[in-house]
Amino acid sequence: MALKKCLLFTCVCLTLAACGGVDPDSPLGKRQALFKEMLKVSEDLGGMLRNRIPYDEAGFIAGAAELDRLSREPWQHFPAVADDARSKANPELWQRQEQFQKMARDLEQATAALVQVTTAPPLRRSALEPAMQAVEDSCEACHKAFRAY
Repeated sequence: MALKKCLLFTCVCLTLAACGGVDPDSPLGKRQALFKEMLKVSEDLGGMLRNRIPYDEAGFIAGAAELDRLSREPWQHFPAVADDARSKANPELWQRQEQFQKMARDLEQATAALVQVTTAPPLRRSALEPAMQAVEDSCEACHKAFRAY
């Protein structure tokens, strides 16, 4: 009886291990981690502008620079062909690489423009809000085109 329980326990453990999450060192794991970081930073910046969290000018400047840095990172982790069935990427991404790369560059340009409006404190919401909206719009456009929900 003890042997059966031990074997059952071992099978359960192996099954759970096989169903585990995404390998953080895989291309999928790396890009998912980067997108999560981008989302966190973007939500903080948007939250400051929408009065959901306290506005902090120095924090906004640092966040804009971090978002700009992050916006250039995930694309290197997208191979030319689908790499993992667990990806949330729409299968069309792999057939429409040129458009996908253009949208990636659009995001990079939007984050660079956001950084540009943070270079001359004191910052003005009238400049920050449209620049942040352009970043959010760029993310949304790519998600609509290439993310499978």
